[in-house]
Amino acid sequence: MPVHQVVQEPRSPVRFTTRAACEDADPGLFFPIMWDDRPDRPDRPDRPEEQARRICQTCPLQAACLDWAVRTGEPDGVWGGTTPEERRRLRAGRRPATA
Repeated sequence: MPVHQVVQEPRSPVRFTTRAACEDADPGLFFPIMWDDRPDRPDRPDRPEEQARRICQTCPLQAACLDWAVRTGEPDGVWGGTTPEERRRLRAGRRPATA
């Protein structure tokens, strides 16, 4: 399931009317554990989460996506350009480490 669909599920308060940059992206980039399990995965010089971050940086919905992930305590994946650890820091009121 594409990442943008996860955020738009009925349980999500976020409704996107603009196309998310991740709409056609491989979900394995945003959930690296999925990437590691794929036997057909292409070899890439950079880590999947870094590719996901670059996609997020171009997205007009990055702030809404990040807000949703922080508010709901999303424990996995790259959301709004952040890792789970960065979101934990945000919830704790600390600034995320810079990449």
